[in-house]
Amino acid sequence: MKRAKLEKFDTFLSLSRQRSIQILIGLGLLYMLLVTLEIPFVFNSGFSAVSQDSLSRPPRLESEEDLEERGAPTRPNKLISANSPRMAQFGYKIVSGLGFDPTSFSGRRGGDSELYKSVRVAWEIGGKVWEEIKVGKEETKKTDNRVLEACPNSVAINGSEFLTRKKVMVLPCGLTLGSYVSVVGKPREAHAEQDPKIALLRDEEESVMVSQFIVELQGLKTVDGEDPPRVLHFNPRLRGDWSGKPVIELNTCYRMQWGSASRCEGWKSKADEETVDGQVKCEKWIRDDDSRSEESKATWWLNRLIGKTKKVTVDLPFPFSEGNHFVLTISAGLEGYHIDVGGRHITSFPYRTGFTLEDATGLSVSGDVDIHSVFAASLPSSHPSFAPQRHLDFSSRWKAPPLPNEHVELFVGILSAGNHFAERMAVRKSWMQHNLIKSSNVVARFFVALHARKEVNVELKKEAEYFGDIVIVPYMDNYDLVVLKTVAICEYGVRTVSAKYIMKCDDDTFVRVDAALNEAKKVSEGRSLYIGNINYYHKPLRYGKWAVTYEEWPEEDYPPYANGPGYVLSSDIASFIVSEFEKHKLRLFKMEDVSMGMWVEQFNSTKPVVYQHSLKFCQFGCIEDYYTAHYQSPRQMICMWDKLLLHGKPQCCNMR
Repeated sequence: MKRAKLEKFDTFLSLSRQRSIQILIGLGLLYMLLVTLEIPFVFNSGFSAVSQDSLSRPPRLESEEDLEERGAPTRPNKLISANSPRMAQFGYKIVSGLGFDPTSFSGRRGGDSELYKSVRVAWEIGGKVWEEIKVGKEETKKTDNRVLEACPNSVAINGSEFLTRKKVMVLPCGLTLGSYVSVVGKPREAHAEQDPKIALLRDEEESVMVSQFIVELQGLKTVDGEDPPRVLHFNPRLRGDWSGKPVIELNTCYRMQWGSASRCEGWKSKADEETVDGQVKCEKWIRDDDSRSEESKATWWLNRLIGKTKKVTVDLPFPFSEGNHFVLTISAGLEGYHIDVGGRHITSFPYRTGFTLEDATGLSVSGDVDIHSVFAASLPSSHPSFAPQRHLDFSSRWKAPPLPNEHVELFVGILSAGNHFAERMAVRKSWMQHNLIKSSNVVARFFVALHARKEVNVELKKEAEYFGDIVIVPYMDNYDLVVLKTVAICEYGVRTVSAKYIMKCDDDTFVRVDAALNEAKKVSEGRSLYIGNINYYHKPLRYGKWAVTYEEWPEEDYPPYANGPGYVLSSDIASFIVSEFEKHKLRLFKMEDVSMGMWVEQFNSTKPVVYQHSLKFCQFGCIEDYYTAHYQSPRQMICMWDKLLLHGKPQCCNMR
């Protein structure tokens, strides 16, 4: 019985082996057939037709941190024709394709004539300069940015020399931990204020008497041709403050954007308030409305009866007085600046994001004060070269991704100046790392004109060729001609990348790319749109720094316009602007945001435009849940990007 079962089992195994062998032979024949067909395909199509991704092992599931670190994959590109304007991305062309006809900028009359003459001259000179740079005539001596400057350990000047230097003392290598600056001076007697912004007199009232001065640590080498940032602004107001009391105000300022002021008004900082290196932010001094007794007579008698001792305190007057000398010392601590007057601590001011000790390369004094001497000591003896291009980080990580051959949803044109190397590098390392840009669904480019300094243009060309994200508009840069860059942005957006929406911003604007794109998508498909922080019925300033003459702008009101730091428009409006420019019909105005409002209004007369206003396109500084934040220093850019990645929501760095 057992033998019969064993024989049946052996027979079954034999049949199974035969079937397995037959199956293997069949698979082998099928494999040979496939190989026979595949080899000719490879030789005919080229090895690039075989995707390496398909041959690699499937990757493991990555964590959220890994995905953020790697960034989004770049969109695959199709082959691009050598005649395509997209070849600009690959180093073959870094110059704007905006056409320029000198004859269209001559012979104008009226208020536009001077502006159009400036355009023609700037473009003609810029064209010659750019041609010289291309053939290598402007090569400058190569410098090693790591070469250190030798700086003195201390600097001292007297009052007369300080005056000849326009009340500015240079701190060659900035400050470092432990550095201090002492100023010996004497506040002047109060005078009647004539400035209407301060005077604000009523009928038959006496003049407002004012005595105040300002001591500032400034970033003299941070920018070129602009107002230097105020790393520390120290403003004692002996008389003339709106409160009617003597106060001290401290602050910082970057590109005309002031931070939150810190005011010391004679009351000592609260015990639970944060300190700076263990020092309070404000010390107490005697006030006119302070009876020097914070308790009633009844309380005083009660304390005497129960034997409670009174704590002895010494109240001192306001540290500055008219006609009396003072010795003011600003020292750099670990957490902030400490200000002493006559050896007595008065106030401390914590360091703010975006401002470092090495940036404080000058001390300025202004106002109602006579300076006898200024002395700085414990200064750093060396500092990296102040050449602005030292900020560039030539790493392939920061290169722009290739342009896609398909249409993109949003193109962001960033206005920049030739010497703004630090600003551009900060943008590359912050919001230009957004997944939408890394995957080429959104494209961002800097638009830069030529600088007056030849060495800056040489470095700019190198930067453009390496990073692939700069479009050079070949005219000599001028604030009144920024409008040409805006037209160039429109031209690039509609012809090179064929974007659905075009956005314009500045290189000190932090942009939440996804938020700006989502705002544009809220408008119905096919509608023309103009989105930003829109001003209605604004009037030209006829006096002051930003004055506009009646010849330049005869109308009483500007058209509705979005503030320049960040706005979005549809491609049909951008196409209209470029077309009108090339037909020599586009009116130019020295304020580029007003110009854009004027062009949109003209377009709106033929096709309705959706004007969409939002305060979240912030004009001054940063607000909660911003879409764009303006006047952000390079360090603030990095700080805001880090917060966006860490918390997943927009947060300001030193929100004003």
